[in-house]
Amino acid sequence: MFAVINSLIEIDEKGVPWISGANTKVIEVVLDKMAHGSSPEEMHLQYPHLSLAQIHAALSYYYEHQAELDADIECWDREVEALRAEQPDSPLRQRLRALKHERSTLL
Repeated sequence: MFAVINSLIEIDEKGVPWISGANTKVIEVVLDKMAHGSSPEEMHLQYPHLSLAQIHAALSYYYEHQAELDADIECWDREVEALRAEQPDSPLRQRLRALKHERSTLL
C-alpha cells in the first residue's frame, strides 16, 4: 500500500518515498544530485523517463525531509563500510593497490 504525498511522490509501506509511476526512489535522484551536483535539467538527461516536474518534486521532498533522508544515507553508508570491512582482500584489489603504489613512487 502506498500513501500519496502529492501527485508526484508516494510513500510505500516501508516508508520509502518513490516518484509516482516511475519505479524510481526519491533518494536515487538525491544521491545523483549530491554526487554530481547536476541541475534538474542535467538530471533529466540522466533519467529521461522522469519529467522535470518529477525531478523537482523529488528534490523538494528531499529538502522538506532532509534530516530524515540524510540520516538514512548515513546509515546506509555505515552498513556498506561494515560489509566492505568484512570482505577479504580480493586479488584484483591487491593488484590495483600495487599499481597505485607503483605510480605514486614514480611521481
